[in-house]
Amino acid sequence: MDRTTTTADTTPTRRVFAMMDADGDSVISAHDYLSRIDRAVRATGRTEDDPLVAIARAEGLKAWGVMDANADGLLTFEEYDAWVDGDKFDNICQFALGSLFDLVDTDGDGALDRTEFTTLRTALNNPPGNAAAAFDALDTDGDGRVARAAYLAAIRAYVVGESSPMGETLY
Repeated sequence: MDRTTTTADTTPTRRVFAMMDADGDSVISAHDYLSRIDRAVRATGRTEDDPLVAIARAEGLKAWGVMDANADGLLTFEEYDAWVDGDKFDNICQFALGSLFDLVDTDGDGALDRTEFTTLRTALNNPPGNAAAAFDALDTDGDGRVARAAYLAAIRAYVVGESSPMGETLY
């Protein structure tokens, strides 16, 4: 779903929440969150017996289980906003996001080229134009590659309210 940013969507947590709310109904359902994995699997052509798919599914389920603390299958913005912080990113989110990164890293070298990066971010519900701009913001040395560590660090910085040129363009 292509979204336009409104005044209500200006904080990093609101923008990330809106991106994860795949159907735009103002809550993140288990389906919204876990369907990101399905989209990444389809986009890469990987099969269910691929170990990287199994890891992505396991990490996604683990992250969802912790985020949905009351186990009602829904995450409101208030619940997400109260939950997300640097510690949660370091101990939960980075593993789920890293496993999705690994799905699209076709040569397994720990870096994505522009096409792989765009595949990943559009599977995660970002508009392709935002993904391209985010890639440019991350590819600071101009080598046409974005390393896994730099990618995860940029998302963490954005989520916790630090400077993240990638986050500003992506969300």
